[in-house]
Amino acid sequence: MTISHMAKQAILEKFGQRVRALRQEAGWSQEAFADHCEMDRTYIGGIERSERNLALRNIEKIAVSLELTLAELMEGL
Repeated sequence: MTISHMAKQAILEKFGQRVRALRQEAGWSQEAFADHCEMDRTYIGGIERSERNLALRNIEKIAVSLELTLAELMEGL
């Protein structure tokens, strides 16, 4: 595995963990959160398991659904 691949995987893991923690903190089930984001539940699950390299539009949908700015969502990454 190259350093570049490892760095990409690390950010996906950190982002997925952050989304999961914020979703749970807000009291959303994965399915209800996915509906609120207008995304499929399996897609949200893939994000949380760091299997998805999502588009900026989808990152924005997640931030809006959590009532956060993009900067707040990315905090600590």
